[in-house]
Amino acid sequence: MSDMSEVQEYTPEEQALREALRTVIDPELGMSIVELGLVRQFNVQPDFTEIKMIMTTPFCPYGPALLEQTRRAAEAHLHTPVKITLGMEMWEPSMMEGGPPPEWGLF
Repeated sequence: MSDMSEVQEYTPEEQALREALRTVIDPELGMSIVELGLVRQFNVQPDFTEIKMIMTTPFCPYGPALLEQTRRAAEAHLHTPVKITLGMEMWEPSMMEGGPPPEWGLF
């Protein structure tokens, strides 16, 4: 699986999938799951893909809906079955693309 925790290069297929997943928006934060760094790993195979995700909080009330929206967006893009695996890694703002926005007041 490609690990998202490090700065890395993505295959063209992985980059296209990341772009497709930008349509999945966390309703509380108003940002995409990609921007938030919630998509942690891909395992793209010719006939099946697994995506590992985390939530911003362990008891995220929108968690089930976000997982399902992610699965649907990925399947619509890839045209193959997708399994979403929920990771146990704790989310932190430093995981966001470009770090947290200045208006959050975090350093």
